[in-house]
Amino acid sequence: MSKLGNDLTQEEKKLVRQMFWRSQTLYVSVNPAKQGANGFCYSMMPFINAFYKEEDQRKEALVRHMSYFNTTVPMVSFIMGIAASMEKENAEKDGFDVASINAVKTSLMGPLAGIGDSIFWGVWRVISAGLAVGLATSGNVLAPIIFLAMFNIPQWLTRYYGAFLGYSLGSKYIERLYSEGLIGILTKAASMVGLMMVGAMTSSMVIFQTKLSFDMQGETVMKLQEMLDQIFVGIVPLLLTLFCYYLLKKKVGITALMLGIIVLGIVLSALGIA
Repeated sequence: MSKLGNDLTQEEKKLVRQMFWRSQTLYVSVNPAKQGANGFCYSMMPFINAFYKEEDQRKEALVRHMSYFNTTVPMVSFIMGIAASMEKENAEKDGFDVASINAVKTSLMGPLAGIGDSIFWGVWRVISAGLAVGLATSGNVLAPIIFLAMFNIPQWLTRYYGAFLGYSLGSKYIERLYSEGLIGILTKAASMVGLMMVGAMTSSMVIFQTKLSFDMQGETVMKLQEMLDQIFVGIVPLLLTLFCYYLLKKKVGITALMLGIIVLGIVLSALGIA
């Protein structure tokens, strides 16, 4: 492991390794509301059990890491490492801003997903597949194995060393931010980046296109979608997202919410509105 992680205790190294192996389960259990939250929470459990002695503290930490999480797989252990180091600070210091943990997670998952997807899925996968296809066309039976090895080994190395890098950097710089009273600035900045990412996700993932138009004497005089776009592009998806957020705050269940959206979509489609 060279010099990376040499500043950690043996117990911390053991916890980081446990987190790395558990991170393989990130997307084993996925749902639209949480994505990889189950796997993230499961990966953080060794640290939670080690850092928190009170059962209530452990429950709070588990609930904290069941929030929505979605990023590209090779980068996840780096974020986990940082989150684990922040949990350690929270366990050791009174008055630690707990909200900063999820704020940092949310702010990192978008940018790192872009980097990881570009490198591993956009570039390295194509290179690995190109080499394997060339070997396969020449009759080399090892072509599939070579592809899997070329594509997966760099991923695993990135995840393994990323776990140690995230925990080491987090322990070093977050403690410094805390001692210098800058943790509030970190929380605010991370929250802003996280909200920007959530806004971008809303724009790209929530889609509404109405077919409704108004005709006069056989000619279309106004298309509702064009009028809405002139007012605010994506205004209906935004309002729908905010309404769902409001209902969640009112303790409406996620399952009921999803069923309601499905029924609404069917009704609007049947009426020819969307």
